[in-house]
Amino acid sequence: MRIRAIAVFEQVVYNCFAVDLSRPDHPVLEVDALLRPGDADNGPILLPVPTYVALLGGAEQARPHLRSLQQRGRIVSHQEISHIAFPFWEPAGD
Repeated sequence: MRIRAIAVFEQVVYNCFAVDLSRPDHPVLEVDALLRPGDADNGPILLPVPTYVALLGGAEQARPHLRSLQQRGRIVSHQEISHIAFPFWEPAGD
């Protein structure tokens, strides 16, 4: 699954869309957003779990993939909301 983030603020994805829904058990985050200091340099970028669920079309479709992500340590709590953590990223140049 490829997700394109178009708004990120203080590590959290605020607006995104699905580019490719295949392999939802292996989400990849692409960031096409203006990043200011503090938006992505202090740890992983976080996608709220409710956003992931909506991208997949609902809880029934997302549930098994969320279990797998949880087992791999990819689900974290931030401000009392579950997020999928994307810890590895690199700038794509100009």
